[in-house]
Amino acid sequence: MNEKAALRRKIFETDFALYELVLFLDSHPENKKAMELMARYRKMREELVDDYEKRFGKYIVTLSDVPDDAEHWQWIDGPWPWDNDFMEG
Repeated sequence: MNEKAALRRKIFETDFALYELVLFLDSHPENKKAMELMARYRKMREELVDDYEKRFGKYIVTLSDVPDDAEHWQWIDGPWPWDNDFMEG
């Protein structure tokens, strides 16, 4: 697995932990330990995405990222999430 795929996997793993924490906090909203863990994982995800974007370009494309006069959509250059090689780079 190359560096890009390894970093993408770390982001996915962090996302999974965050989703699980959201579900836990839905039923345990006063749990301070879980809230602290959520803050730690949110910071970790932010740092991972920042690192990814500095090295490989946008991680998530939003409409505000697309200029009105764009002639080429850069996100079509790489593999799509449903492609087999997405996790490999």
